[in-house]
Amino acid sequence: MLKMKTYPSIFNDVIGPVMRGPSSSHCAASLRIGRMCLDLMDRDIEDVYIEFDPNGSLATTHKGQGSDMGLFGGFMGWEADEKRLPNYLQAIDEAGIKIKIDIHPIGATHPNTYKLTLKNAKETREVTAISTGGGMIEVIEIDGAAVSMAGDYFQTLVYCKSPNTIVSHIGQAFVCDEIVLRNGRSSFIEIKSNQFITAELEASLLEMEEVLFIKKIKPVLPIMARKNIKVPFITCNEMLDYNTDKHLELWELAVAYESMRGNISEELVFEHMRSILKIMRNAIELGLQGTKYADRILGPQSVTFQERMDGKKLVEGDVLNQVILYTSAMMEVKSSMGVIVAAPTAGSCGALPGAIIGIGKTLELTEDDMVKAMLAAGIIGVFIAAHATFAAEVGGCMAECGSGSGMAAAGIVSLKKGTLDQSLSAASMALQSCLGMICDMIADRVEAPCLNRNVMAATNAISCANMALSDYNHLIPLDEVVETMKRVGDALPNELCCTGLGGLAITKTAKEIEAKLANGERTSHKTFFKVC
Repeated sequence: MLKMKTYPSIFNDVIGPVMRGPSSSHCAASLRIGRMCLDLMDRDIEDVYIEFDPNGSLATTHKGQGSDMGLFGGFMGWEADEKRLPNYLQAIDEAGIKIKIDIHPIGATHPNTYKLTLKNAKETREVTAISTGGGMIEVIEIDGAAVSMAGDYFQTLVYCKSPNTIVSHIGQAFVCDEIVLRNGRSSFIEIKSNQFITAELEASLLEMEEVLFIKKIKPVLPIMARKNIKVPFITCNEMLDYNTDKHLELWELAVAYESMRGNISEELVFEHMRSILKIMRNAIELGLQGTKYADRILGPQSVTFQERMDGKKLVEGDVLNQVILYTSAMMEVKSSMGVIVAAPTAGSCGALPGAIIGIGKTLELTEDDMVKAMLAAGIIGVFIAAHATFAAEVGGCMAECGSGSGMAAAGIVSLKKGTLDQSLSAASMALQSCLGMICDMIADRVEAPCLNRNVMAATNAISCANMALSDYNHLIPLDEVVETMKRVGDALPNELCCTGLGGLAITKTAKEIEAKLANGERTSHKTFFKVC
């Protein structure tokens, strides 16, 4: 089995987080970074200096895509679905937190790099963190010391003058997953565990002359990590080998994987996915009622679509039109700051639920059927997360809507009771169809062409599922397609990867829309466009 630093979780990396905001890699990820910073500062932040590299994505997108909103919300200790997030500027002002943002070279090697200097009356701490896609993060440096924190442990940091003797003391008194000495501008001992150190150990440490102070950083992910995590498989080929004598369906393999990965029961895995499905269904219902939000380009177009679908004014296709309707409704809830589920990202949150719930509705399938389909989709996402990326900043829209399409295709085959091989064939064909898809949002809003591409992803998934169910030959195995996604993403130029510097984002009309939004114009979405 391929050895990895960690293994993706369906509920951490693939289907989740539950959140508000236009972008998971901007909003949810930055909020998680902010939450960890708040803990590092003992929940007392007075001043923040934020630095973005001009060659990264955040230099041009931090405001429009919600990085500022998420980060500031994290400084306030909010959750990713906090209803006050749209009013983050007022909340930060009322809290008295002073924030300055500079864009200049910081030597960042990742496009989503946050360099933060945090202050209060007692101390100054420095943090560098990255958003890795779909709301996932990694803190890579604290006070000049290299670290690797994904937010899936209880982390205790013991700052000290002479740490070597203290490491031994901690190891004898406390069972943990990892104890590491970190040296930077300050030296500290990093302790990773499924709980913080005991009160007794903390008291004994603080009595030592060598110990300066102790910091505690809570996990921000729903599924915890642990030492020596094991999973039954981490590639498609390994999964097929694992299943040789078991004859499990794809959703059952997903449950087996997540149960072992998260050290939770298979029943809990199934019911957790049921709770996620309910959030998705609720979001779609809210979207169908019509949404309102000032700072966006597109209005509630799904309302008109439903009227014309009901009035038989559209090209016939009950399943297809239902999926388009549901995908659109979900995207409109996302763009109006409603609660959605990143699946696998917020920018691609419409395709997977739109397809699975839309087909389930039309075919009158059970909730259990849809839960199983979502689980089947989830394990496809695990393979993508492990060997490619969900970050548009790294892999373009191929990483977001392309991934969502491949996941949805496998889920649709599950809905139709297809075979395991047919599910994998559908995912392969759907991903093949999306290679090289760029990310070029108009006016730095995750609306257009994002809506079109979510609908394309969902409808592509239907086509590929039907081809797979008809035993079309997908030719290239899924593992090889995922490897290809990684190579294609690496080859995409920076301008076409969520920077607003290429593609449709730099057209004449896009720049006109951008200027109107910058000037505070909140007119009807119809006035943004002219018919040519």
